[in-house]
Amino acid sequence: MSHEHVSNTGRIWKVFGILSAVTIIEVYLGIIKPEFLHMNNFLSMNLLNWIFYALTIFKAYYIVWAFMHIEGEKSTLRNAVVLPVIFLILYLLFILLTEGDYIYGVFKNSTIKWNF
Repeated sequence: MSHEHVSNTGRIWKVFGILSAVTIIEVYLGIIKPEFLHMNNFLSMNLLNWIFYALTIFKAYYIVWAFMHIEGEKSTLRNAVVLPVIFLILYLLFILLTEGDYIYGVFKNSTIKWNF
């Protein structure tokens, strides 16, 4: 029972290409800041930030998928690892946006001024 060594060079280049493309899109959008994305709000935040969050979550998921070899596992283990992390990230994002919007509203509409 010998195991054959399989070269993963093609797979490594594919992962590198996908992660590089997503990063280039993020950097391009961060530099250019298209007005139709930057000036339109959705749920108290502009669309450009939502795109950044979505691309970042995609990159995190793909890194776990590729480098932790989750794609080769059974779906139950895959779901047990990935779904709680995605849920916690989305929950943290919800808490940060909700509390940040509340604090912004308090300072904007009151006599208390920003002192930090």
